[in-house]
Amino acid sequence: MVEFNKFSAGKVVKNIRNGKGISQKILSGLAGLGRSHLAMIESGKKQPNFETIWKIANAFEMPVHKLVMLIEEDAKSQNK
Repeated sequence: MVEFNKFSAGKVVKNIRNGKGISQKILSGLAGLGRSHLAMIESGKKQPNFETIWKIANAFEMPVHKLVMLIEEDAKSQNK
């Protein structure tokens, strides 16, 4: 079982975004989110719900299960 880590979702989203060379402004527009909302997710101040994860995955053009898997892997590595 993977323990919840409030920073994993934001860390993974930020790493993917930076890896693709996309700004917060561009990603938030592609995902239909406010830039400040995305910034709060990336900083760990706000937790995305599943709908938001879905929107972000679609903006990255990746299957939602892949994004969830990456978040789970990060959470596992933080809890070791």
